[in-house]
Amino acid sequence: MIHRYTLGGMYIVLDVCSGSVHVVDPVAYDMIGLFEELPREELLDRMLATYGHLEDVNRGELEECYAQIEELRDAGRLFTPDTFADKAGALKQKTSGVVKALCLHVAHTCNLNCAYCFASQGKYHGERAIMSLDVAKRAMEFLIESSGTRHNLEVDFFGGEPLMNLDMLEELVAWCREREKECGKHFRFTLTTNGLLIDDRVIDFANREMSNVVLSLDGRREVHDRYRVDYAGRGSWERIVPKFQKLVEARGGKNYYMRGTFTHENPDFLEDIREMLRLGFRELSMEPVVCADDDPSALTEEDLEIVMKQYEELAALMLEEHKKGTPFTFYHYMIDLKEGPCIYKRISGCGSGTEYMAVTPWGDLYPCHQFVGDERFRLGDIWQGVTNTERQAEFAACNVYARPECRDCWARLYCSGGCAANAYHATGSVRGIYEKGCRLFRRRMECAIMLEAAKTLAEGEQ
Repeated sequence: MIHRYTLGGMYIVLDVCSGSVHVVDPVAYDMIGLFEELPREELLDRMLATYGHLEDVNRGELEECYAQIEELRDAGRLFTPDTFADKAGALKQKTSGVVKALCLHVAHTCNLNCAYCFASQGKYHGERAIMSLDVAKRAMEFLIESSGTRHNLEVDFFGGEPLMNLDMLEELVAWCREREKECGKHFRFTLTTNGLLIDDRVIDFANREMSNVVLSLDGRREVHDRYRVDYAGRGSWERIVPKFQKLVEARGGKNYYMRGTFTHENPDFLEDIREMLRLGFRELSMEPVVCADDDPSALTEEDLEIVMKQYEELAALMLEEHKKGTPFTFYHYMIDLKEGPCIYKRISGCGSGTEYMAVTPWGDLYPCHQFVGDERFRLGDIWQGVTNTERQAEFAACNVYARPECRDCWARLYCSGGCAANAYHATGSVRGIYEKGCRLFRRRMECAIMLEAAKTLAEGEQ
């Protein structure tokens, strides 16, 4: 299977199953598109009739182009057959019962009252709560016990607002550093925060112990303050931006992400990206809001068209900054065309409910943070482990080939079937698809591939 598209003045051909990306001229682009459809002589005649008026196109050149396409096909870099479908289940079974990451909900409470919050202002549609040190330690023991031979274990400190439980976090991390020496494991911690409680103590702790810090900022002041307000209705932009700048500077500008959400109010999110750059931030992420279609913040069809164009303009801006020697990162454009993730990850996805789980302040286990609070998805707890094996089996069976809509999608080995939570909330099934999200994802991937190809070509010209 191949996917052809034009973007950024380039004619791009992606060979889906090998991952090969080819930047070609219009003649080769059209010839590849018809290669499997027409016999050789008919195809050459068609190309000659279409392009023969060009000075450098003749039958000999077309025959050479045809031969090059054959060579690429024979080398497994064009029209590569899909040999992964029958391996999807078997590959996932190899890691059955192994947990490598936990999302630790250390605070089901928040000091902001964001209107679009999927977690119901941090309460997850339940009671406000703070995780105790005893529960947190037991969660770490559960992770150690369930991790098999894995050495590196991932723990995300999440909320609500996790810094509302800072004393416990500091004690837990210190305990984990001692515990990892005893069990031969290594913990990698991530912190997600809205920034209101950042101070020198937090900065020192985060820079000493956190592998990554995710900072919530929606970009422009007027955009951010529309939704991200406190319980008095006051915007938070002015209070958090200086704190974010101080933290990022102290981290040397590395190992962090500014993470924003764009909604119906700002489908022109590139302006928010530009504002983040103006503020000095270079590691950026802007995510489309996920909510019910009748929610005032939901993206409309008209918004989607704007967003698609914004993705293209973002790629152009990133290429421009790259050429100037001032590159910045956009999370959704981070792809490696030379190596990339292994085929297991490409097929099986994020591992929610199997390799990755969320832990509530009470020690309950859920497939991921987006299912927390829905009792139907409670998997068990950190003392007894997974007891709802039937529900877990649904997630274990999730892979890119378990979704009929994905089988013929050119982007399937980049999205790995997409987000189970988004699929469930859109269709009522974790094996469904979030169609609106799929459309945005495909455009992001086209832009990301174009950007990496353009950077490679530019570096080759130097």
